[in-house]
Amino acid sequence: MSDDYLARIGTTIKEARHRAGLSQADLATKLETSQSAVARIEAGGQNLTLDNLARISEALDTELVALTRTSSSGAVHLKIEGGRTLSGAIDVKTSKNAAVALLCASLLNRGRTTLRNLARIEEVNRILEVLDSIGVKTRWLPDSADLEIIPPERIDLDGMDEAAARRTRTVIMFLGPLLHEFDNFRLPYAGGCDLGTRTVEPHMTSLTHFGLDVTATQGWYEAKVTGQDAADKTIILTERGDTVTENALMAAARHPGRT
Repeated sequence: MSDDYLARIGTTIKEARHRAGLSQADLATKLETSQSAVARIEAGGQNLTLDNLARISEALDTELVALTRTSSSGAVHLKIEGGRTLSGAIDVKTSKNAAVALLCASLLNRGRTTLRNLARIEEVNRILEVLDSIGVKTRWLPDSADLEIIPPERIDLDGMDEAAARRTRTVIMFLGPLLHEFDNFRLPYAGGCDLGTRTVEPHMTSLTHFGLDVTATQGWYEAKVTGQDAADKTIILTERGDTVTENALMAAARHPGRT
C-alpha cells in the first residue's frame, strides 16, 4: 500500500475508534497488540493485510473495507462452483447492537422484562452494571442465556456506577427512556468532550421534539426536559445511525401522541 493510502486508512480507523468511545489502549486490548502499534496504524506507518483490517473492523464494530462494484451498471459479479456436499453445524451469533438497545428499552417497561438468548458479551455486562447501580434488578436465568429485568419503583440516577457508564457509549440510549421519568438529569459519557459534542448532536435534534434539551459538557450529558406535550410529531433524523434511531423510538414509545 502507498503511504498516502495507509494514512487515509489510519485516519479512518482513528475516527471509527473515537466514535466507538475507545482509547488507543482499549483498541490495543481488543486486538491483542500494543498501544504503540495502534498509534502507528492510525499515523499511517503500519502495513495492513486484509486480515488485519477485518480484525480492526470487528473490534470497532464498523465496516472499514467494502466490496467495490465492478461495472457501471452497479452489478457485482460472483463465480460459484457448486456440486460439493456440505455438512456440520454453525453457531449463530446473537446481535450486540440489538442486545444493548433492548437493555435500554427495558427502562420503558413498568413490569418484568425477559430477554431470550441474549448475547453474553462485555458490552452487555457493562450496561447491566449500570442498570444494577440505579436500582434495576437483573439476573441470568439458570442454564440459559435468558435475562430477567425488574425495574424499581423509582430509578436512582444518583447511585449510577459512573465508572461502568464511562466504559460504554451505549449509555446515551438512556436519554430516550429517562426523559419520561425526570425533568433534569445527567449521564456520564466516554471518550472526552470532542467526541461527546459531535456524537450527541443527532440525538439532540431528534429528542428535542419530545422536550429534551441536551448539552455535552466536560464528561457529561446535561439533560433538561421542558415543554412536553401530546401533539403529533414528525421527525427527520439528521443521521442514519442505530443509536439515534433507537433513542427516537424509545422516546416515541411513551409519547401520548402520534410520532
